[in-house]
Amino acid sequence: MNIAVLGSGSWATAIVKIATQTHTKVYWWVREQEIVQAVENFGHNPLYLRSCELDRERIIVSSDLKMIVSKATDVILVIPAAFVAGSLQSLCPKDFEGKRIICATKGIIPQTNQIVADYIRDYFNVRDENQAVISGPSHAEEIAQERLTYLTVGSCNDEFAKQVAEGLKCRFVKTTTSSDIRGIEYGAVMKNIYALAAGIARGAGYGDNFVAVLIANAAQEMGAFLAVVAPQERDTNRFVYLGDLLVTAYSQHSRNRTFGQMIGQGYSVKSAQLEMAMVAEGYYAAECIDKANRSIGVSLPIARAVYEILYEGKSADEEFKRLSELFK
Repeated sequence: MNIAVLGSGSWATAIVKIATQTHTKVYWWVREQEIVQAVENFGHNPLYLRSCELDRERIIVSSDLKMIVSKATDVILVIPAAFVAGSLQSLCPKDFEGKRIICATKGIIPQTNQIVADYIRDYFNVRDENQAVISGPSHAEEIAQERLTYLTVGSCNDEFAKQVAEGLKCRFVKTTTSSDIRGIEYGAVMKNIYALAAGIARGAGYGDNFVAVLIANAAQEMGAFLAVVAPQERDTNRFVYLGDLLVTAYSQHSRNRTFGQMIGQGYSVKSAQLEMAMVAEGYYAAECIDKANRSIGVSLPIARAVYEILYEGKSADEEFKRLSELFK
């Protein structure tokens, strides 16, 4: 396997670190020339996850997207979902011929309201059996510190999933496989919304007791949505679903929780985005899931409340008072 990683953020940097543990050569596309020079000279990303030490002897980094993709058999996509379409616009289906795509992006393409696997299939003619997803409770900051992390690789192609899982396994990363590629992707999208909800609750003055009930209800809500949008047998208590939800809702590293907390404290959406200067996927996910659910009709009171707060200007205090009466 010749690995290419597309993306320059914290999670992309963490994926590169993992890949260099088991691959002698990793191709890495980043947009910023500043990152190219710093990785080549010092083995660090100067803009994201700056403390992460990278094996520069094993990395070929470039801002030439076509070149990086051309060198790989397997492309790991780690671009925030809101920017996938724009970042890949210089590529065409021919660029992905004979390649397998591994999505590590946890979001929905807002331009088409699709999970990334569906977008890659429809716009680049990559068949489902040549696609996989990586997910799980996996903050980039802890991977940089080489703290034990568990990842799940999902694909309808069991052999491909096993190959990817083996390629990611190292001293500080354990891996499992799953056939539930759609459920894993949608679960990763929804947990960002619920983490944002947990942050809003915190910012609005609610304590641990309420947030625990909020997340318990969110887990049920997510399970109900997955049962309809990606029907197959699954245990949503597994770490790729519930574990990812919990770590994103509670961790100090969670951008979605931080963004939500600012909203709960009274920040406008724009002010919170400017102050964070990083992407909180839950903001985009809230609108995308709300759109998707209009034709499905699953009861999603928490996700709906987050959407109304972010996009319709509803009061966080009033929305969470309403939710508090619904919880069981």
